[in-house]
Amino acid sequence: MNELPPFEKNFYVEHAAVVERTQQEVDDYRRAHEMTTTGENIPKPIVAFSEANFPDSVMVEIKKLGFEKPTPIQSQGWPMALSGRDMVGIASTGSGKTLAYTLPGIVHISAQALLKPGDGPIVLILAPTRELAVQIQTECNKYGANSHIRNTCVYGGTPRGPQIRDLRRGVEICIATPGRLIDMLQIGATNLRRVTYLVLDEADRMLDMGFEPQIRKIVDQIRPDRQTLMWSATWPKEVQQLARDFLHDYIQVNIGSLDLAASHHIKQIVEVIPEEDKRHRLSRHLEKIMDQRENKTIIFSVTKRNADDITRNLRQDGWPALAIHGDKSQSERDWVIREFRSGKSPVMVATDVASRGLGK
Repeated sequence: MNELPPFEKNFYVEHAAVVERTQQEVDDYRRAHEMTTTGENIPKPIVAFSEANFPDSVMVEIKKLGFEKPTPIQSQGWPMALSGRDMVGIASTGSGKTLAYTLPGIVHISAQALLKPGDGPIVLILAPTRELAVQIQTECNKYGANSHIRNTCVYGGTPRGPQIRDLRRGVEICIATPGRLIDMLQIGATNLRRVTYLVLDEADRMLDMGFEPQIRKIVDQIRPDRQTLMWSATWPKEVQQLARDFLHDYIQVNIGSLDLAASHHIKQIVEVIPEEDKRHRLSRHLEKIMDQRENKTIIFSVTKRNADDITRNLRQDGWPALAIHGDKSQSERDWVIREFRSGKSPVMVATDVASRGLGK
């Protein structure tokens, strides 16, 4: 520790409006948004973008996108992340978690010494899937461009050459899936000596996919006084153990119930039917859905083979369906997602490879 250069990680200056906010107002806000916090000296939530004291370059991009106010996870997560504390954020997918850690990450980078030749990234974001990693990179591109902050996305299934070139040129932010990042470390394409801001996104998903050994191998190479932020949609015992192992004196915010439960905002209908009736029933459901304009449908399948079978059957029945799963090349997966989002192919059949990272 004595040989490591010191770095700054506490950038939070409480806005005058937040200072004046009473504890009763804070409690009412948290209650209204089903927000619970754990830990000592947790900062008050903010209720407006101006209260976060982000740099002008970031505020310009926020105004361009026309957001009215922070989401609940952002309103509490930003002050926590900007304070330099280790933290855990639990909120459902699509709640705005990505911006909750990328914008404080940009502030963190701006306060550090410039990269020198041979330096690795300052911010490292680990994600479970290529789709989620690419989505995170999109946000980093939007908000980091005006600050001249470079990033790269490191994931498997594509040639390593362009990723190696990015890393060797130097990037402030590296978004990576664990397996490919270990490959890059082993061949010396980058190093983690400069990492002072570590993000574990969708931690529950990474554990589900068996990435715990790789995550531990990566974290062991990062300085122990780093700031670590863990984000998850659920809070099982395995994720809690990971937090205890990697985070120091952490604070936590949770939006909604800590129990694993279905979203109350989505109407769910469960049908149990024989295997031989599934194709006919699926066609009937699609007829109802597609009667309404601009509707899109995602059909999840347990196996890759079944996803291809369902897609073939749907196309035979006249439905414009495309499939996405782990055996598809990255370029094909990207094309399928673009076709789905644009509405050109409003039916997508997917394995759980696409169950995270399609929120935007």
